[in-house]
Amino acid sequence: MILVDLATATICFLNQCYPVLAGVDTPTGQFRLEQVRTQEAGYGGDVILFKETQNSVFAIHRVWLLNPNQNRLQRLTSGDVSARISTTLGCINVMPDVYEKLVECCNNQLMIVSG
Repeated sequence: MILVDLATATICFLNQCYPVLAGVDTPTGQFRLEQVRTQEAGYGGDVILFKETQNSVFAIHRVWLLNPNQNRLQRLTSGDVSARISTTLGCINVMPDVYEKLVECCNNQLMIVSG
C-alpha cells in the first residue's frame, strides 16, 4: 500500500518515505493507481493517474519543471514541509527515481492520501 501524508508532504511505500510536492487541491481518500501515457510536455511520457473527474485529472508524476519560476525542484528537495505544499493543481510531484520505483512496484495498487 502507498501512503501519502499531506501534513508532512511525504509518500511512503516499500518501507521508505520520500518528499513530495502536493497542493491544497490534492484530493484525500483511497485511490487505485494506474499508469497512463501522456503527450503533455514536461511529464516524461507517462503519469500515474489516481483520480479523474469531468474537469480534472490528478496524478503522481515526475517533478514538473517547465515553469522555472515555480522552483519545484528546489521546493521538493527542501526540508521545509510548508515549501512542499504548493500550486500543483492537485497532482503529486516526486523525484524521477521515486517515480520509477512507484511504476515498478505499485501500478494498480491502492493509495491512501490523508491530510
